[in-house]
Amino acid sequence: MTHVYRTTATYAADDASTNWKERAARYSLLPLRLFLGATFIYAGLDKLFDSAFLSASGTGSIGALMENVRNSSAVPALVDVALKSPEGFGYAMAFGELAVGIGTLLGLLARLAALGGALISLSLWLTVSWQTEPYYYGNDLAYLMAWLPLVLAGASVFSLDAVIAERRRRSR
Repeated sequence: MTHVYRTTATYAADDASTNWKERAARYSLLPLRLFLGATFIYAGLDKLFDSAFLSASGTGSIGALMENVRNSSAVPALVDVALKSPEGFGYAMAFGELAVGIGTLLGLLARLAALGGALISLSLWLTVSWQTEPYYYGNDLAYLMAWLPLVLAGASVFSLDAVIAERRRRSR
């Protein structure tokens, strides 16, 4: 029978390795959160500052986009809802993307923000990107999948949710 003798240095190395792995796991979703948050803020601002997008008709408008994808979308009824008030739908999309992006970056109601991002991405995939072939060329499905880990895990580091949770723990 062979005996393995562990030294203090071996235990310290194991602890350092474990601590590094735990830290890496804890921070692993932060790059995704930063990317999605910044991207959705940019997308929302891009829509708000593009007067052509927020029009009911014309080149580059939300109305023209919805008209173009209506017959090729998976859910034409969803497009019909947008077509009832294209400008209102455009503003709703822009402010929704801003709210999702800000919530995600700040880590405030992070799971709810990520769910909002997932729902926006799902609706875009089922309407705007649905006709893209092969399906993996469309980016909305990839965004939907990127949101799901944040829906499940939330924002445990560098977030207002973590600050609020810590204050609740201390006040008990």
